[in-house]
Amino acid sequence: MSLKDFERRVDALTQMRVADVTDPVLSKDDAHHLFKVLRADAGEEIVVTDGQGKWAFAVVGDKAITRTSEVEVDPEPYPTELFLVPLKGDKSELAVSKLVELGVTSITPVISSQMSVKFKGEHRDKILDRWRRIAEESSGQCRRTYDIVIKDPVNVSDVPLDVAVAEPGTTGSLRGVRAIAIGPEGGWATDEWPQNQARIGLGNTVLRGETAAIVAATLLVLRGEGWAVTSYEGAVRNNGFIQ
Repeated sequence: MSLKDFERRVDALTQMRVADVTDPVLSKDDAHHLFKVLRADAGEEIVVTDGQGKWAFAVVGDKAITRTSEVEVDPEPYPTELFLVPLKGDKSELAVSKLVELGVTSITPVISSQMSVKFKGEHRDKILDRWRRIAEESSGQCRRTYDIVIKDPVNVSDVPLDVAVAEPGTTGSLRGVRAIAIGPEGGWATDEWPQNQARIGLGNTVLRGETAAIVAATLLVLRGEGWAVTSYEGAVRNNGFIQ
């Protein structure tokens, strides 16, 4: 994608999800948002995407939109996954929003014995629905064309061994680590993880849960392309992250 096209995407009024980028049709809710909330005028340009990498420019009409460019396909993002214990208040929502912006490809909610929020039945379903709505809204704002996947929750005992547990005061290494698990407010229980589970430090200070999620996500996505670092390990070495 050229710089000109990128700037054009940024300058567009908004980005919206459609089922078919070739022949874009807005859902009832999205049409209401475009015409009633954003008050889009005829002739304004938006971006449409299917959430699977395809996107195109479209022009706003009186009651509908019309595609005005060829359908493009963005490169697939580097696969990155974060395991996250739901946090109190809107902290999880902030974390989800920022993980979308950073380019994380999937989030797996973790059920911890120390979690401080209700996460069963209807409470769990409402939280996950909210995460997915926040993710879709954030994708449009940051012009992301691949949906982040919010997976089904797992227990700590079901987390694979190649997922490193973030713990203050540890160092560890990112070598061989596929993902990072961020714990609840107050930290993990002493015996919550097996002794052979990988550990990782996130700097030399104690971070809030939402901050830890953002830091961990940054470490993971730095492995991919599009970041202004010439050496991944050089960017994080000697900062309490890896040995």
